[in-house]
Amino acid sequence: MSLINIKEQNYDELVKEGLVLVDFYADWCGPCKILAPALEALSNTRDDLKIIKVNVDEQEDLARRFSVMSVPTLLLYKDNNLLAKRTGFHTLDMLNEWISDTVK
Repeated sequence: MSLINIKEQNYDELVKEGLVLVDFYADWCGPCKILAPALEALSNTRDDLKIIKVNVDEQEDLARRFSVMSVPTLLLYKDNNLLAKRTGFHTLDMLNEWISDTVK
């Protein structure tokens, strides 16, 4: 599945169904830039996962709504239920393990 850059108005609709990973990031954030290729690889290897990217500088209200205090912050949803939240850089293997362990 591909990465989706969103605007606030369609956030709730996009997390409503299925397994969804939301990446709160900023263009100026070093760890966010390092995480981006891992998210791209994840989107290419997991057909069961939708990945949404939210730029905190452009979507300040969404960042406030979810108490995002540092970037990158990752939120994992299943069928509109927030399952887990993580901050910081993660490798592709770490992301896959976190998702698999959380969804069990």
